[in-house]
Amino acid sequence: MLFLCGVIDRLEIALLTLKAGWAPAVAILGLRQCGKTTLAKRFGELQSGGYVYLDLESPRDRAKLVDAESYFELN
Repeated sequence: MLFLCGVIDRLEIALLTLKAGWAPAVAILGLRQCGKTTLAKRFGELQSGGYVYLDLESPRDRAKLVDAESYFELN
C-alpha cells in the first residue's frame, strides 16, 4: 500500500465506508503485507458503533464463525 501524504489511505477509507454502508460485513482481500490489517483497523477506529475484527487465518477467530449467525447477534 502506498501512503502518498495520506491521500491513498483517505481514499481507501472513504471507499470502505461507502461499501460498509451497503452490507453488514466487509471483506478486505489482497496480497500479503499490502496493508489490509492496517486499513481494517483504521477503518474500525473511525466507526462510532464499534467494530469486530476477525483474522480468518487465526484458528480461534475461525472457530467463532462455526455458528456465525449467533456470533454476530452477540457482537
